[in-house]
Amino acid sequence: MSTDVAESEVVTNVRDRLALALDVDDLVAATRIARELKPYFGVAKIGLELFSANGPDAVGALADMGFEVFLDAKLHDIPTTVEKASRVLGALGVNYLTLHAFGGAEMLRAGVTGLADGAEKAGLAPPTALAVTVLTSDDTAPSHILSKRVQAALEGHCGGIICAASDVHEARQYAPRFRMVVPGIRLEGDSSHDQTRVSSPRAAVEAGADMLVIGRSVTAAEDPAAAAARVVAEVEAALAD
Repeated sequence: MSTDVAESEVVTNVRDRLALALDVDDLVAATRIARELKPYFGVAKIGLELFSANGPDAVGALADMGFEVFLDAKLHDIPTTVEKASRVLGALGVNYLTLHAFGGAEMLRAGVTGLADGAEKAGLAPPTALAVTVLTSDDTAPSHILSKRVQAALEGHCGGIICAASDVHEARQYAPRFRMVVPGIRLEGDSSHDQTRVSSPRAAVEAGADMLVIGRSVTAAEDPAAAAARVVAEVEAALAD
């Protein structure tokens, strides 16, 4: 695949599966990266760094560029606080919002309720709450933790979970209809950095991932567009098999 492509050349089914992690604190830099890589990614992920620096402006800027917006806030607090915060974020127009499954089913339900209420009152489509199960940097979690947190996400009425590629198969046994979102994606030869449970794009899709979150393998590459094209090629090959 050429690295100089029009957005229409990457099929929607692939672009919708790819979330670009914009882990910077400068909105100008974030939108520059997003604009360059928009032909390959349908979703833009705003993390704590970018949101802390720019707040709602980051959501609006990326939504205006045509991305679905994935706010990785990892909310974890008492249910009332999470519900109120989620209501505000739902009204901003986020399409996906992360909540920590560690907070339990009651907290997750509060977040889901607030998120849906905020979007509805703003006249927006219903967003998806994603429960964070076990971080990809954590290779010490006991084996029973995944099932416990997936169950909390189910009881909390979330629409999906965040988990490592190696956890997707097990998580699917408990929640076959959940949207499985997998971070820690690395192209062959890339450093794993601070994430210990990583996967290639192809392996993650073959494991059953619905969406891949990709940051440094593309954004820190010498040629980001070429790296993005490699990701797309791997996903296309996995989907074709």
